[in-house]
Amino acid sequence: MAEVQICQRGGRGKRGFEKLPPSRPRMSQVWVGFTSFGGAKWEFLGETHLRHRAHPLRKRPPNRGRTLSLRKKIADSVWFNQAVEGLFAAYIRFAYRSSRWERSGFEEMDETLRSGTPVIVALWHQRLMMAPFLFDTSLGKVCTLTSSGRAGRMGGQIVARFGLETIAMSSHKRHIALSREVLGKMRDGYSIGIATDGPRGPARVASTVPLIWARASGAPVFVVSFSARRVIAFPTWDKMWLPAPWTRGVLMCRKWDQDVPRKSSEEETEALRQKLEIALDEVTDLTDRSVGRAIDKG
Repeated sequence: MAEVQICQRGGRGKRGFEKLPPSRPRMSQVWVGFTSFGGAKWEFLGETHLRHRAHPLRKRPPNRGRTLSLRKKIADSVWFNQAVEGLFAAYIRFAYRSSRWERSGFEEMDETLRSGTPVIVALWHQRLMMAPFLFDTSLGKVCTLTSSGRAGRMGGQIVARFGLETIAMSSHKRHIALSREVLGKMRDGYSIGIATDGPRGPARVASTVPLIWARASGAPVFVVSFSARRVIAFPTWDKMWLPAPWTRGVLMCRKWDQDVPRKSSEEETEALRQKLEIALDEVTDLTDRSVGRAIDKG
């Protein structure tokens, strides 16, 4: 019989072998030290027979694949998504109609829309769920941007139930292609709504995207927000809010009075981005103070 080297049972499968003292080996408690078969361990069962035993860390939980498959089927189910979208839309309508709301500062944006001029509406992602009530669709058409992920598509379908159109932002779609699509919509008379820190954050850090569109289209930019005395905060990256029913809330709009030049340096663009971020913070904090809430920084 050929000589074999052995390691202690329960070893971590190190490369090479650990020899046992001659006085210690007990054949029922040792492993033959083959480690070349994908890190597997082998149990010695006599002079010539070996039995393969899978590494315990590689065992898959029972029914794991079946559980993941079921979750994916539910998440991709058309009827399930439509049911969830309908419930969310119904809740938003109920929360709005059962509460007392004050609208402040929308006169200038409404006048601009009546003249047929599209606008760019910017807000923080945390306050996105009340977007249908932050733009009067009877005065003009509006298109909002949503992410192409499952949650983003669902959010887009929810706002679509209130008469808003959507454009999906895909990671495979280049910024130039997205800007062309948006600017094409604006030439057709659509206003554009965008969560300036979306779709993945960081929270309350404005992007330069609204500045690019304002520069190319010449459209005015308005910053909007909502707040309510009582809200439901979701455990998302931005702590997204929904108003609770039978509460008191505020919807607020302010025009961003900054000129966006056709050509600007990186330093000038960054300065404008910071000013837009400050304007969004100011209108959002003002809505919180108006309903007696502590200032929330997302």
